[in-house]
Amino acid sequence: MSPDLWMLLSFAVLLVIGVPVAFSLGLAGVVGIVTGLSPAMLATLGTNTYNSVAKYPLIAIPLFILTGLVFERAGVAGRLVRFAQALIGPRHGGLAIVAVLACMIMGGMSGSGPADAAAVAMVMLPSMTRAGYPRPFTATLIAASASTAILIPPSVALILYSIVVPGVDLRALFAAGLFPGILAGVALMVPAWFLARHYGWETPGDTPRPPLGESFRQAIPALFAPVLILGGLRTGLFTPTEAAVVAVTYGVVIGLWLTRELKWRDLWELLGEAAIISGVVMLIIALAGIFAWSGTMLGAFRHLGEWVIGLTDNGLLLLLFIMLAVLAAGMLLDAISIYLILMPILIPVMQHFGWDPVWFGILLAMNIAIGQFTPPVAVNLMVTTEVAKVRLEQTVGWALVFVLAMAAALALVVVFPSIALWLPERLGYH
Repeated sequence: MSPDLWMLLSFAVLLVIGVPVAFSLGLAGVVGIVTGLSPAMLATLGTNTYNSVAKYPLIAIPLFILTGLVFERAGVAGRLVRFAQALIGPRHGGLAIVAVLACMIMGGMSGSGPADAAAVAMVMLPSMTRAGYPRPFTATLIAASASTAILIPPSVALILYSIVVPGVDLRALFAAGLFPGILAGVALMVPAWFLARHYGWETPGDTPRPPLGESFRQAIPALFAPVLILGGLRTGLFTPTEAAVVAVTYGVVIGLWLTRELKWRDLWELLGEAAIISGVVMLIIALAGIFAWSGTMLGAFRHLGEWVIGLTDNGLLLLLFIMLAVLAAGMLLDAISIYLILMPILIPVMQHFGWDPVWFGILLAMNIAIGQFTPPVAVNLMVTTEVAKVRLEQTVGWALVFVLAMAAALALVVVFPSIALWLPERLGYH
């Protein structure tokens, strides 16, 4: 058996037996080096792991993770929900639409689906339960809506994609994710509203409508956060990495002096929590460097890319196969791991068929978003089911409904690439 097959097979076996993704990547890379290169090349392990994380744009990842935690603790989610309720008003499906809107706006601050899901679920679950929504439905809807955080800028996954794929402007990716993210949110609202009317959940009048003016004033600091981030990027006031610093600072100011729900002693706890989450992400990236270097030296990724290209000459059919494969991967792995594992294989395929890298990156992100609330390993759904105190298997039926809705949005972006590409072209990023 060839060394590249030894490397890929050992990676698959390690995953199956339950070894964490980061260590599976690193150990598989070592297997590739030992079987196909000189054992003396093991001396490159330290260099490869360091080079993988020694990239300036990666600074934005822990900072945006910290931003999401700060906004969650600052009570922003509750103010956003109150404002959305004032906009939508009491009606069948009103709270479901509010939940989706709140998740989308929170996604424009945190860039993290699980953080988004936790914050909104804590606020929305009690009121939706009182209005008659089943807890499994509520947990699934919020988990699906929180997955839009991977599309709506700033997105941690898109930051990594811009690093993995050479020559892709992160500003173009951020701009390209906005309309598909909104489209995905609208696609989730439609079945949620229909189901609420069909089952008679949330009788109009049961939920009081907050005063619009007051709720808007309270929500202004939260609503201004995405404007600050995207506006600063558009005007060139700061880079995407500097935008993460600005977002953290803005969140701390809001929490300490405007909402007053964030205390100085909370900051140390949040810094520790962000460090733990970021450490996991960076460990995956670092050890994936060994896997990437070994696979490149052995030609494994080139061979796999050629095999994928040889499956069919029909670019659309091959794109469908790739989307299904990424969806399956998204059901088992996190976005960071998927990008690090699959992109070395998919970049040659993307170049062969002339697919736009920004558009292709958004398609991958939408697929991964679907995987975030699709069992068996659905990170967002795990968070919301824990908050709702329901079993994961109780959400499977509802999850399939929202998977179909998101798949319809994905199909529109496949057929009409301008949904993703119009804004970055208009802004001059693409």
